[in-house]
Amino acid sequence: MSILVVFLMALLYTSRIANQRDKFIVPSHPQPNPRKASPMPQDTHDTHDTHDTAKPLAQPSLHNWSTIPPEQLNPLLTRQFITGEHAMLTRIVLRKGCVVPEHSHPNEQLAFILEGALRFHIAGQTHDVRAGGVLVIPPNVPHSAVALEDTIDFDVFTPPRQDWIDGQDAYLRAPENSNR
Repeated sequence: MSILVVFLMALLYTSRIANQRDKFIVPSHPQPNPRKASPMPQDTHDTHDTHDTAKPLAQPSLHNWSTIPPEQLNPLLTRQFITGEHAMLTRIVLRKGCVVPEHSHPNEQLAFILEGALRFHIAGQTHDVRAGGVLVIPPNVPHSAVALEDTIDFDVFTPPRQDWIDGQDAYLRAPENSNR
């Protein structure tokens, strides 16, 4: 009897995997949302489905920092970035003493310090963020930073920083940012 139960459980598990395997396959070309073709029962408490769109699936793209040329913005700061449809990931290398002057932007920012340390000044408060630390900066909040030591910083911006994409980032390119 126990062998039959184990067999039935294995069969049930296998059929669940087979039914869900399509969720993990990335199509080779854009396709409409499969929920349009065969609607699934909706939760009675859900009045709308924010994921149900006719927009084709975006194609994945693979990147490697070693293939993205660093942009030298001033003698103490280099930057690389990768942009998706809704977010931007940046890799910023700051030498000790580099100053990022006060600025604000309409993007939410998550700053992750991989190596080194940055001192952020935000709304009259000082935050020292060291390796392994993450600082979340809400949109439109003026902030500045100083590299306390040589630092590698990964920032996520959502939506992407259009000013950086367009090269409208003179505040980072100013020579005085490398004199402090």
